[in-house]
Amino acid sequence: MATAQQPAYQAYTVIKREGQDDYWLNIGAAFPHQDGDGFNVMLQALPIGGKIVLRPPKAKGEEEQPPANNGKRRQENPGRSRR
Repeated sequence: MATAQQPAYQAYTVIKREGQDDYWLNIGAAFPHQDGDGFNVMLQALPIGGKIVLRPPKAKGEEEQPPANNGKRRQENPGRSRR
């Protein structure tokens, strides 16, 4: 029976955007081998440019990247105005 293991790294592809911050898209994770000599990389997508960036996972509540909407708050009910 396999035990649930936390990833040592999160896998990202960085999408360059003209006039905006780069967008870091999470595409998978890397898990260490039990003997410590290597990793299993599990990808859910492949990057178009072929480059994968591995970063240690952040603690819960920490952000890895700027929000995709450039920090602008999204209006929750676009058809309804606030009073």
